[in-house]
Amino acid sequence: MRSDVSQQVAPVALRDIQRSVATELERVAGELRRIIAADFPIIAEVNDHLLRMKGKLFRPTLLLLSHQAAGGGAGAVDPRAVTLAAVVELIHLATLVHDDSVDHSVLRRGMPTVNALFSHQVAVIMGDYLYSRAIIELVRLDDLEPLRVFARVTNEMTIGEMEQLEAHDKLAYGEAQYDQLIRAKTASLLGGACEVGALRAPAAYRAALARFGLRLGMAFQIADDLLDYTEPEAVTGKPSGLDLKEHKMTLPLIAALGAMGPEDRRLVAELLATPEPADGLVVEVIRRVAVAGGLDYARRRALELAQQAEAELEILPASPARDALRDSIAYAVERRS
Repeated sequence: MRSDVSQQVAPVALRDIQRSVATELERVAGELRRIIAADFPIIAEVNDHLLRMKGKLFRPTLLLLSHQAAGGGAGAVDPRAVTLAAVVELIHLATLVHDDSVDHSVLRRGMPTVNALFSHQVAVIMGDYLYSRAIIELVRLDDLEPLRVFARVTNEMTIGEMEQLEAHDKLAYGEAQYDQLIRAKTASLLGGACEVGALRAPAAYRAALARFGLRLGMAFQIADDLLDYTEPEAVTGKPSGLDLKEHKMTLPLIAALGAMGPEDRRLVAELLATPEPADGLVVEVIRRVAVAGGLDYARRRALELAQQAEAELEILPASPARDALRDSIAYAVERRS
């Protein structure tokens, strides 16, 4: 990311970004097990499944790197930062459980979702359980600031989900609405993670890292939406074209619609009006979105946001953690899964 971000960004391995916080991340996994432990059999069973399908701990990584980059120091493990990193992953897991239930998704990261393996009722209750456990841990820390940040973030995420459900006229769904949605549903949590990592740093560092996380999160979501158009199921862990099948208006389609002719727009309208569109229809819409420039436009937007995120790091003192945060931008934009 040290070169002009408007050029092609070289992929970066997440394990390299996580190297300086590897010890803390090992403890985050242990904290997650401790926080969500329960004697109630069904909760324990679902917890075991969630811990097997947990992701790559990207959000905890951002929190821990922000903590170091803002002056939290490297070397000595900060138990408070580890707990906060576990909390942000817990909030993320709760949103995934609820989102999968709302979307009736059957796969997440190549594994059955909670609602598919158990039931939609169990998924809703488990999402609530994860949120409540996160709140208990924040209260246990006896520190109002992280509680205030994460309360704001979870409220934004919930409102974003509701706004998405209320978007009835899909063809009129514009880029401004999309930006607002991904800021609320995805970027707010990444921004919150970076901000919480820097809560004990100078105010200017905290604000810059919060903005960094927001811009990174928006670039991350656009890149994720692009994967739905460009990568097979074996890579992403979910069926290709799933967003289109679920009638989700993401940036590639939104951008392409403005350049499409009447026949192409009619085909998109047909897909959006079909409860379960056939694979052939989905493939053809993907092809026409690409021809209309939707994929190229989305890539440019992701790179612009990446450049804005990188600029926010300039205020921080030089450190391996700041370099790792810069590399996380390349990971977010150019990852393949």
